[in-house]
Amino acid sequence: MKLNVCVLGGGSWGTTVASLISRNTATTLWARDQATVDEINRNHSNEKYLPGAKLQQRLTATTDLEGLVAKSDVVVMGIPSQSFRGVLEVVKKNIRPWVPVVSLTKGLELSTGKRMTEIINEILPGHPAGVLTGPNLAREVMAGYAAASVIAMEDPVIVKELQKIFHAGLFRVYTNNDVIGCELGGVFKNIIAIAAGMGDGQGAGENTRSAIIARGLAEMTRLGVAMGGKARTFAGLAGVGDLVATCTSEQSRNRHVGFYLGQGKTVQEISADMHMVAEGVKSAPAVLALAEAHNVEVPIMYEVLQVIQGESTALRAYRELLRADIGHEADIG
Repeated sequence: MKLNVCVLGGGSWGTTVASLISRNTATTLWARDQATVDEINRNHSNEKYLPGAKLQQRLTATTDLEGLVAKSDVVVMGIPSQSFRGVLEVVKKNIRPWVPVVSLTKGLELSTGKRMTEIINEILPGHPAGVLTGPNLAREVMAGYAAASVIAMEDPVIVKELQKIFHAGLFRVYTNNDVIGCELGGVFKNIIAIAAGMGDGQGAGENTRSAIIARGLAEMTRLGVAMGGKARTFAGLAGVGDLVATCTSEQSRNRHVGFYLGQGKTVQEISADMHMVAEGVKSAPAVLALAEAHNVEVPIMYEVLQVIQGESTALRAYRELLRADIGHEADIG
């Protein structure tokens, strides 16, 4: 049975996922900007976010959120974390019963510290909630490079059906039932990527970057397990896979922010030149609050937050990390 899928959000990843899904089933993308919608419908492109990329001709777009949701069998949320709840409130008024909702967003709601699937469950109880996550750089996926992702949902039957919608060509999609771990991996890695970028911006070298990735993964796993995730999830695509891609790629928004923090710019100066949100900047305060609530030490993420909030510099942050006590690798962050 062919399903009608709507993807909400016209940024780089939302547009990419919409184009992928349209290979398999009828797909419509919602964007606020009429010019973006017109460009997708007329030119099959989204030059602002995916310059040079050609979208599937079967993909259509609209600014009519209410009408689109009302006729959709699956809702995919590619909305930034701090706008996620507001859009979902509109979805609530128009969505049909039991329609699955899948998040693409790798962030936490700052005011509540909630994951996106928690917000879905709060606003849309009874609707299966899931997350698509992994080491997925939008431009590479659009260029046709092989990539792998994970779709996580508690219901094993529904997740297998959704897998068929997202799996397309060289974009391989695996299933997982650890929604918490998969979702948190996508949140935490953004902050570690800022740390890696800060080192790159200071010319710290590849040894330093490798150490940040490895010790950052230890922090992610400790906090993720304390919050209910499974350790093995952080050793997979949603954890170390996504972490490596985000920490090393020049296409990574979070690494980009870190790089220029390392060169002495402020978050405000860096953000002014960016089209898209770096979720690590938005989520860092909520993540540190959760770490404190669960009594988990996350020294790398702590230093990143200090720099983001202007209470430290990238140079000072690295000095603080080097001064930290060392012990057994399995015990220390």
